[in-house]
Amino acid sequence: MATSTRGQWASKFGFIMAAAGSAVGLGNIWRFPYLTGENGGAAFVLVYVGCVILIGAPMLINEIALGRLTGKNPVGAFQHTGANRWWTFLGGVLPLVVTFVVLSYYSIIAGWTVGYIITSLFSIETSFTAFIANPTYVVPLGVFVMLVTVLIVLGGVSGGIEKATKIMMPLLFVLLLIVIGRSLTLPGAEKGVAYYLIPDFSKINGMVVLKALTQAFFSLGIGWGMMITYGSYLPKNQNIVSSSLWVGLMDTSVALLAGLMVFPAVFAFNMSPSQGPTLVFSVLANIFQEMPLGNLAGALFFLLLFLAAITSTISMLEAPAAYFMDTRKWSRKKAAWVVATAAFLVGIPAALSNGSSDFFTSLSLTVFGETKKGFMDIMDYVFGTLFMMVVVLATCIYSGWLIKTSQLVDEIAQGSPRFTQPIIGGLTRARLWTFTLRFVCPVVIGLIILNLFGAFG
Repeated sequence: MATSTRGQWASKFGFIMAAAGSAVGLGNIWRFPYLTGENGGAAFVLVYVGCVILIGAPMLINEIALGRLTGKNPVGAFQHTGANRWWTFLGGVLPLVVTFVVLSYYSIIAGWTVGYIITSLFSIETSFTAFIANPTYVVPLGVFVMLVTVLIVLGGVSGGIEKATKIMMPLLFVLLLIVIGRSLTLPGAEKGVAYYLIPDFSKINGMVVLKALTQAFFSLGIGWGMMITYGSYLPKNQNIVSSSLWVGLMDTSVALLAGLMVFPAVFAFNMSPSQGPTLVFSVLANIFQEMPLGNLAGALFFLLLFLAAITSTISMLEAPAAYFMDTRKWSRKKAAWVVATAAFLVGIPAALSNGSSDFFTSLSLTVFGETKKGFMDIMDYVFGTLFMMVVVLATCIYSGWLIKTSQLVDEIAQGSPRFTQPIIGGLTRARLWTFTLRFVCPVVIGLIILNLFGAFG
C-alpha cells in the first residue's frame, strides 16, 4: 500500500493531469500527425481511435491498478505479487530500462523544440538537418530539458509533479486551440480538414491497423512502467476506471487536435502530408515563417511541443527514480540527480547521431530486412518500440494469467463499485475487462511484435 513517505496525489484532478501529461508527449503532436500523413489520413485516425478504446484503455486500467494494488514501482509491483525472477525482469526491470533509455534520447528531441522556439520567435532561418547536426546547439539544449525535468521531480509527487502538470496541461490545450485557430483560417485550409476528417476506407489494410495499434500503445505510455509508478501514488478511494478513461480521453484529444492543427496548414501551402518525421520540424517551421505573425504562431507551436515533451520526461525520470527510492532507500534528490545525469550521458551518442559524428550517424541495424540507421533511430526501434511491446505483452499475460486477476478486479472495484455490478444478465464490466486482458490484448500485441520482426512483409 502506498505510504505518505512515498508521496500521494493530492487530488483526482492532479492525478489525471499528471498521468495525462505522462501520456501526452511528442508522440501525440509530432509522431501522430506524420503517421497519419503516411497512412491515409482520416482512415488511420478512425482505426487509431478504435485501438485506443478497445485495447489501449483496458491495458491502461491494468497498469494503474497493478501500481495501486502494490503501492510500489514496477519491480516492486511484480515482486509483491509473487513473480519469479524472469517475470520480474520482463515486467518490472525491462520497462525501467526502456524508460531510462528513451529519456536519454527523448530529452534531446525535446531540446530541438526549445531551439525552434528561439529560431521562430526571432525569425532565424535554419535548416532542420543543419540544426540537429550541430552539437553546440543540441547538447546544451538537452541539458536544459534535463534540468527543468529534475527541478520538477525534486518537488515530489504532489508538490512538484502534480503542481507542474496542473499548470502545464491546461496551458497545452489553450496553446493547441490558439494554433488550430490560426491554421484553420489559412486560405485553402479546408482541403486539409477534408483529408483529416473524411475517411477513405480503401486505405485501411492490415499494416495501417498494426501501425495504429503501435501508436496507441506508444501514445498512452503503456509498457514504460510510468503508469504503474503513478498508480502506486493513487489513494484507495479514487476511481481507477474513470481516471483511466479521462487520461485516455485527454491523450487522444491532444493527438486529434494536433492533426487539426497540422494538416490545414500543410494543405494550405500545398505541401505533401507524407513527409515523415520531418513534417513538424521542417515543413511546419517553414510554413509558419510565411504566415502573417508567423514568428509568434511558430514560437507558440514549439512552446506547445516543449510542454508536451516535459510532461513526459517528468514521468520518465520519476519511474526509475522511484525504484531507487523504494528499493535502495535513496533520497528523492539523490535518485533524481543520478538517473538524470546517467540518462544525459547515455543520450550524448543520440545527440551526435544526426550528422555530428560519422560513427554514430552511420551505425546501422538490420532486423528481418528492415534497416535502422543512426544511433538514435536504433535506440528508438529496439527500446522505444520492440522492448516496449515485449513489456506490454509480459504485463498483459502476467496480470491475466499468472496472478489472481480477481485481486486487480477487487482493487479497481474499491473506488468504482459499478465495475462488478451486472450490465446485462450476469455480464459485468469486470468480466468484459478480464476477457479483453486475457484473450484479446495478448493476441493483438503478439501480432504487433510479429510485424516488428517483419512477419507480414
